[in-house]
Amino acid sequence: MDEARSKLETQPLGWWVRSHGCNDLTLEHDDREVCLMGWVQYRRDHGGLIFIDLRDRDGLTQVVFTPDVSAQALEDAHALRSEYVLAVKGVVRRRPEDMINPNLYTGDIEVAVREFKLLNRSRTPPFLIEDRAEAAENLRLKHRYLDLRRPAVAGNLRLRSQVVHEIRNFLHSSGFTEVETPVLTRSTPEGARDFLVPSRLSQGHFYALPQSPQLFKQLLMCAGMDRYYQVVKCFRDEDLRADRQPEFTQVDMEMSFVEEEGVMSESENMIARLFKEVLDVELETPFQRLDYSRAIADYGLDRPDVRFDLTLKDVTDVVRGSGFNLFARAELVKALRVPGGAELSRREIDEYTDFVGIYGAKGLAWIKIKEDEWQSPIAKFLSREECSGLTEALGLEAGDIVFFQAASPEVVNNSLGYLRLKLGERFGLIPRDTFAPIWIMDFPLLEWDGEEKRWMARHHPFTSPKDGHMDLLEKEPGQALARAYDMVINGQEVGGGSIRLHTREDQERMFKALGMDLEESRNKFGFLLQALDYGAPPHGGIAFGLDRLVMLMAGCSSIRDVIAFPKTQKASCLMTEAPAAVSNRQLRELGIRLREAEKKPEE
Repeated sequence: MDEARSKLETQPLGWWVRSHGCNDLTLEHDDREVCLMGWVQYRRDHGGLIFIDLRDRDGLTQVVFTPDVSAQALEDAHALRSEYVLAVKGVVRRRPEDMINPNLYTGDIEVAVREFKLLNRSRTPPFLIEDRAEAAENLRLKHRYLDLRRPAVAGNLRLRSQVVHEIRNFLHSSGFTEVETPVLTRSTPEGARDFLVPSRLSQGHFYALPQSPQLFKQLLMCAGMDRYYQVVKCFRDEDLRADRQPEFTQVDMEMSFVEEEGVMSESENMIARLFKEVLDVELETPFQRLDYSRAIADYGLDRPDVRFDLTLKDVTDVVRGSGFNLFARAELVKALRVPGGAELSRREIDEYTDFVGIYGAKGLAWIKIKEDEWQSPIAKFLSREECSGLTEALGLEAGDIVFFQAASPEVVNNSLGYLRLKLGERFGLIPRDTFAPIWIMDFPLLEWDGEEKRWMARHHPFTSPKDGHMDLLEKEPGQALARAYDMVINGQEVGGGSIRLHTREDQERMFKALGMDLEESRNKFGFLLQALDYGAPPHGGIAFGLDRLVMLMAGCSSIRDVIAFPKTQKASCLMTEAPAAVSNRQLRELGIRLREAEKKPEE
């Protein structure tokens, strides 16, 4: 066999022209001469016959080598292996009845090969090129070009392409102008870290890669562009999660002379059209609106999954004088009732206790409601009045389980909010193939940073406070609400935006509330303040996370599955081995010298 393989040499394509793709042929093409090109998916040797499933990006076609059509092609086909690249010429013919594959679009036909060209050989791949193959993610990322040959992963990229196409069509039809903004810009640290790029021509100075085009799109409004959009790469040097990457793609939009409803309505229409055209899913508009405070009260999170009904209940007043000291002393006590949840085993409850520890919880109290008793380590500490109050407040019935969290509001809401999602999965409460979009509004404008000892902008420092809340910046900054809005679908924040500050006076008041004096604000944002002085219109906008949106539409659990060449959770590319060291010559040209302790041995 090795000798046969060595005799089969690769050939140039020459004048051969592909006539069809590997997912095009049906009985309508019976008896037609065709030329297909692709990769060997499977090879089956049946003695006097060889069958090959030929694959391209669109699908599979079975090709067959037989002695009656071409004895030479049959002999040469013995050398073919998985992932070899072929061009085949032959005749389409109906498959025998017992060989029809109803699960394949081309399953009624096969191509009898007259001749073929071996265009390239392949080493044995480190994993099977098929969706059912199990392979470690790091191995897949190391050989991402092979992973992208798998139909599911390739399909995600085609879905992404279709999504971007529909978005552009919608926005162009709605009067938006696509404008590209700079990638090398000025560092204006606020929130996540910037990626810095040293300047060779201005040594000691640095560009920053944009975390978003926020300032430039506001400047475009000052320029009178009226409606702008961009599908843009953004960069954030922050810790990664399944839904974050150091470089990601946004669909960025900004509009002049609008209020919140104008931005939200345009965004709803775009998302509704997108889901209809791409997934054939009807989304009812307008989307549900929910205040931030209500979202936190009922769901614990500001991006709630509203596809199922489990909600949190504040029972602080019910157990304020409890004999259970943790309840009696806690700043906040909330309960999560799970109908029928008494079936949970102690092992499962212990696993949930470990789970909420991720979010700072020191434990997890629980009660199983039985017909004749409350089963729980804490039941003996609850008085009859407290049991009656909990039953009434929570609507308890036999067969239920109730989980309690007593701590600071942040710990209580986060731990029970994420536990709610986990229990929704466990009890099958989350409907599949359902999309529930919702707007979260009336966010706090500022939040206190205990490490920095100052107020920070919750969204960004260019967000306008709600009408009548500007004066709160000096008096009670924690009470000021923002003219901000987030779009959430199935518990995923897919977009967020706000109405902007559009006068210099108001923008300077915001900077002052964030602890910037006049000199610092003008040093960092002088170009923006100057632009606002020249008749900036009222404006607002929104940015959608394209990676997260496509992940949601594709039914994936990680944005890495919908990005062609993603980074790992350590922000490295296993395929190209980036980031990597650079030569001393490059460093000298940039005027950079590494500290000795940070040098690698090879340097």
